[in-house]
Amino acid sequence: MSDNRLSYGTSNNCQRESVVIETNRVLDSCRDRDCFENARVYLTDIGNDIIDRVGAVRVKKSCISQAHIAIDPVQFNRGFYTVDIRFYVKLDLEVCTCPGRPQEFEGVAVLDKRVVLFGGESNTKIFKSTSDSTEFCSVAEDVDCMNTSPTVTVETVDPIVLGTKIIEKQNDPCCCCCCDIPEAITSSLGGTFSDNHGNSTPRYLAVSLGLFSVVRMTRPAQFLINAVEYNVPDKECVAGVENDPC
Repeated sequence: MSDNRLSYGTSNNCQRESVVIETNRVLDSCRDRDCFENARVYLTDIGNDIIDRVGAVRVKKSCISQAHIAIDPVQFNRGFYTVDIRFYVKLDLEVCTCPGRPQEFEGVAVLDKRVVLFGGESNTKIFKSTSDSTEFCSVAEDVDCMNTSPTVTVETVDPIVLGTKIIEKQNDPCCCCCCDIPEAITSSLGGTFSDNHGNSTPRYLAVSLGLFSVVRMTRPAQFLINAVEYNVPDKECVAGVENDPC
């Protein structure tokens, strides 16, 4: 299978020319290694019952289920924007209620991150045609005006669990409450979420998570580049099956 590799045909008839393309230009970007210490884990009523009866919890798996991104311009600093990112991390948890009998349950941790990036300025309005524009008897419709705010792209991996603990009393205010978690996430876990279990000294589960992320801010732009006309590949498509009679 050494010949089954990516290759393109070459021809002396290919002519290089200058073409204009439309793409997204990266105006600013940053990378971070964040440590979110003692982030509260929101549990269902079943999970809170378990926390009340155990002293140690192990996280088996953590994954980012959803993220919300908000962009706001920085006042008195034109061209810069604050980017607020909220990650919803789904956790698979395990406890030992009695020797040799582990019990599993799920929870959600909410992580907030803020960065400031340069996004430039643009006062233009962008309108684009739709698929109905090619119809002969199409009815004239209003074309939506695209927002000229920059676009933010966040790349990340599933967080690394650095530690877990059960805290007897909640002294510090949390970044949000359980009602702020999207319904798409809570419905997948099952049960009713609650901020505490109603005890006089409520206990809650906290985790410390490490997160690697890259944040980019882009805008549409046009560029003049050198391009080569498309050429048909020389290689034939093969399935790669051994002992092929053909």
